[in-house]
Parts: sequence; C-alpha cells; structure tokens
Amino acid sequence: MIDKTSLWIVIILLGLGSFGLRFVFTGLIGDRPLPAWMLRHLRYTAVAVLPGLVAPLVVWPAATGGTLDAPRMAAAIITLAVGYFTRNVILAIVLGALTLYGGLALLG
Repeated sequence: MIDKTSLWIVIILLGLGSFGLRFVFTGLIGDRPLPAWMLRHLRYTAVAVLPGLVAPLVVWPAATGGTLDAPRMAAAIITLAVGYFTRNVILAIVLGALTLYGGLALLG
C-alpha cells in the first residue's frame, strides 16, 4: 500500500504535467496559427489513439481471461475491412458490433 504523502505527490505531479501539456497549446500558442505540417500531423491523433485503446480489448480481453477468441478477432477484422474499403466509420462500427454479438451468441 502506498503512503498518503507519496500518493498526493504523484497526483499533484501528474496534474501539473497534464496542465503543462495543455497550456503549451492553449496558453503559449493561443490564437497564433499553427504551421501546416503540425496541423497535418494533428489530424492523425485520433486515428493513432483509438487502435491503442481497442487493441488490448481484442488481443487480451478480460472476458476470456486474456486469451484470444474467434468472435473478437472476427469482429476486429470485419470492422477494419469495412472501414478500409467503405471509409464509413458508422457502418464499420455497426457491422463490427453485429459480428461480435453474433459470434458470441453462436460460439459463446
């Protein structure tokens, strides 16, 4: 168990770090225009973060004790394929969810 002093030091430092990262963009840059190369890279932030959040849920799902299973892999493959070929995010999410729930209903 961590002592209260260490816990509060970590919480305060993480809060200051988070504030500092946000302040760089909002406080220092403010209303100045960003360079084109930075805007181009910032467009891919969500595309880079989302797979990092979803991949562990597909590869090491807590529901199966951390082992791969066919319904989750099939749903991930269907979602990626539909998203890639149709460029329609909503359709990809819906078909991926239907594949996951259908696979869980059929295969358990």
